[in-house]
Amino acid sequence: MIQLKNIKLYRGVKCLVEEASFQLHPGHKVGLTGANGAGKSSVFAMLRGELHPESGDLDIPQHWSIAHVAQETPALADAAIEFTLDGDAELRQIEADLRAAEAAGEGERVGELYARLGEIEGYSARARAAELLHGLGFSSADLARPVSDFSGGWRVRLNLAQALMCRSDLLLLDEPTNHLDLDAVIWLENWLKDYRGTLLLISHDRDFLDAIVNHIAHIEQQRLTLYKGGYSDFERQRAERLAQQQANYERQQREVAHLQKYIDRFRAQATKARQAQSRIKTLERMELINAAHVDSPFSFSFREPLAAPDPLLVLDEADAGYQDTIILQRIMLTLRPGERVGLLGRNGAGKSTLIKLLADTMQPLQGKRVEGKDLRLGYFAQHQLEQLRADESPLQHMLRLDSVTREQEHRNYLGGFDFRGDMATSAVGAFSGGEKSRLALALLIWQRPNLLLLDEPTNHLDLEMRHALTMALQDYQGGMVLVSHDRSLLRATCDRFLLVTDGKVQEFDGDLEDYRNWLNEQRLRDKAEEEKNKPEATPNARAQSKAERHARLQERRPLLKELEQLEKKMATWQPEKDQLEQALAAPELYQETDKTRLQTLQKRQAELEQQLTTAEERWLALHEQLDALPEIN
Repeated sequence: MIQLKNIKLYRGVKCLVEEASFQLHPGHKVGLTGANGAGKSSVFAMLRGELHPESGDLDIPQHWSIAHVAQETPALADAAIEFTLDGDAELRQIEADLRAAEAAGEGERVGELYARLGEIEGYSARARAAELLHGLGFSSADLARPVSDFSGGWRVRLNLAQALMCRSDLLLLDEPTNHLDLDAVIWLENWLKDYRGTLLLISHDRDFLDAIVNHIAHIEQQRLTLYKGGYSDFERQRAERLAQQQANYERQQREVAHLQKYIDRFRAQATKARQAQSRIKTLERMELINAAHVDSPFSFSFREPLAAPDPLLVLDEADAGYQDTIILQRIMLTLRPGERVGLLGRNGAGKSTLIKLLADTMQPLQGKRVEGKDLRLGYFAQHQLEQLRADESPLQHMLRLDSVTREQEHRNYLGGFDFRGDMATSAVGAFSGGEKSRLALALLIWQRPNLLLLDEPTNHLDLEMRHALTMALQDYQGGMVLVSHDRSLLRATCDRFLLVTDGKVQEFDGDLEDYRNWLNEQRLRDKAEEEKNKPEATPNARAQSKAERHARLQERRPLLKELEQLEKKMATWQPEKDQLEQALAAPELYQETDKTRLQTLQKRQAELEQQLTTAEERWLALHEQLDALPEIN
């Protein structure tokens, strides 16, 4: 297990955590939560051995394998599936050792390595790697593509696949859903539910946390506290604790006031001086309770749109795509004021294409896109973060957007997005992804749009900001189209869902649980289709199959050889034992004066019985090992 004893953790001169003490047992799934900058990533760095506590003890079993998602991915020429397989270091080492042993003709060593390969399920490793990649949204054709071909977001998915491929005892995942769409999030959620090791997960997706974790480790005011249950359980327990803390604080304040009143009244009187001094000492010894404080740093709302055309936007028999490639056909869609639409669909189905068509950043290949009079679009997508000027501050961005409004009013507005004091005048280039997202949203909201088009707006946003955005969207008076992997946001803000699938946009008659079931059905259908259309084995595939068959034979060979030797010995011992029993059954043997022969026969009988018992037990064990091995086709 992992044990923390009075841990004090610093990052530079800043104390992040102090007096942290708790245990994590094998199989625990823990969500690590806290405000941005509270120290979550530093706790991960400590567990990886990259950051050491200032004081206290951290105990992690030495033999444990720790997996985490790498931050960078070099532009490698390796195929995606080979890169994923690299996550299993022992598998790769065995493969290298096998090549060396076979080249050197070391038969016994080859047999040992093949046996170990079977123990770690090495024969199914490639199939498991392919399953991981499919689950994370990669197509079958992507598996052979070099890593260097993929964009930054897809390389993050490759890093995640490599971490999941590792047969780890401790898995550390820091915001694993940031670059995933909803179907990949649901797949990952199911995978992590079945993970057998200890999991520590940083996530700002409350549905994701609730579905997976059984503990929450929360960092607040330099305290790291472990709560039992999911995120919703944690919120309830924390609210109860804070309510109790506030009640204790108020009760203590009344006691302090009473003591102070007595002291002030009787301090100068000689007859009461001793009692007053006693109460002063009581006050000095009292450990003061802090008032409970959980204010959100965010407070903003959408300003009322200047106009509300009805309809806002119409797509009439529109086709969308790129050049000669049609992705969506004959789209019929009317968006009205106050309408909140969530887009559902599998990765690559065309959700972002539809958003771009609505945003007028892509023209319909045919059909019509008709805007209502006075339409004001508010379009948010991740690429807009790159359009922020790195050398300018949030305040300068606001002044360029609206130079008429007073600077103080802009500062007040930015404060609602937690850009206060020096943050409002600091260069954007040094900001985190979450801070840039907050600024992009602030700029969008200021323009008073009457139609919001939001493509994954919660990436990099923490739980407090997501909650503030949800509250603001619920009060927003314009129309909205939302693509998000955050089910809590979709559930709280969308009135209806559209399903983008098979080149069409259609109404989805159901909720997010129905959508999960629909996804499962699609995966089963795809699997059946893949099996049906599986091509005949190529020469390379046949060679690989032959190699695997040879490997399985090599794995069975030492077991079969030992079985054969055992059966030969048992075939010799059993007749000898029968003869001994027949001899020992003769009455005259016991009438002989000299008992030497009787003792010799009895001793040999006992030896044979022991040998046969041991051999039979080993024979059964060998058969069980053989039954557990993969069959040879």
